[in-house]
Amino acid sequence: MKILIVQDYLRSGGTERQSVFLANAFAGRGHEVTLLTFRPGGKLRDTLSAAVKQVSLQSRDYHLDWWAPGLVRAANQMAPEVILCMGRMANCRGASLQRACASAAVVGTMRTGKALPWMFRRSLKRVRHVVANSEDARYALEQRYGVPTDKISVIYNSVMFAPIVGQRKTQRAEIRKQHGAMDTTAVLLCVAMFRPEKNQRELIEIVAGWPADFDNQLWLAGEGPARAACEKIVVAKGLQARVKFIGFADDPTPLYEAADVAVHASASESLSNFLIEAQAHGLPAVAYAAQGIGECFMPGKTGYVIDRGNRDDFRKRVGELIAATASARTDRAIAARTFARERFDSARQVQAYLELFELL
Repeated sequence: MKILIVQDYLRSGGTERQSVFLANAFAGRGHEVTLLTFRPGGKLRDTLSAAVKQVSLQSRDYHLDWWAPGLVRAANQMAPEVILCMGRMANCRGASLQRACASAAVVGTMRTGKALPWMFRRSLKRVRHVVANSEDARYALEQRYGVPTDKISVIYNSVMFAPIVGQRKTQRAEIRKQHGAMDTTAVLLCVAMFRPEKNQRELIEIVAGWPADFDNQLWLAGEGPARAACEKIVVAKGLQARVKFIGFADDPTPLYEAADVAVHASASESLSNFLIEAQAHGLPAVAYAAQGIGECFMPGKTGYVIDRGNRDDFRKRVGELIAATASARTDRAIAARTFARERFDSARQVQAYLELFELL
């Protein structure tokens, strides 16, 4: 099967990681795969398999995510059987691609909780099919955007970074020491791009509200435009010893192994890759409610969903997880790992996409 995956840019976000993963997996199963980006380069560019053909529309990086010169012409020349649109910018072009490549099955994706641009909404009506990455996203497609139920499939994201058996104890001690965390320090972790909707500043405010005698650190891994503002808040509140900016992690596995609780305050999600990965590593989670968040873990058993803005309850639940007995923590970790590895199995995700493509 000839498969074309369209993505605006290979930045370090969850959707981009999924694009690269799917491209590599489809090619690994013998399909002819092209990953077409609007902009060249990106942090994830070198993670593409040699079996995947990579094409960029911009001759050099003009830093314009929406500009896709020659997109329709390039797609026609490739003559794909299936075109998979990943990300907001690519999905905005779905209608044009379906019209120009009538014999191809153009598949849109719903992977965001943010309001959709009008071009995206138009494409939802005109592409052959739409994949939602959560049941909440399916509901939004049906109720908010009027997409027929039979035109939607739910395919969950898959775990990107599986635990490395036997390395947890060594990595945990080494990474914690690197950031000044003692054995008794409660390490809270959030792995996400620094975008306004990811709301890392709220996590900083939550940490600021704990008493000085609560030994804790907040690790914020990622890069992005909102990082500078978060760093200023940390300095202004004198939290440099308690809030650590880790930067972009090509593979965040060591961070998951070293942390104690996954925390997330994002205002806009469809399904959180970070919470899925944290569960796979056995981390309990505390997160503000948003679209798809409740599907990332087992509320009440492997973590808690908190009403937005309720910082006191957020702190309370984190405190309960930290204070739990060793036996309770072990049981919760086993439940989290089992849940994540079964629901978000990578082989199952790849097979679901390929079966859908064959059907279309």
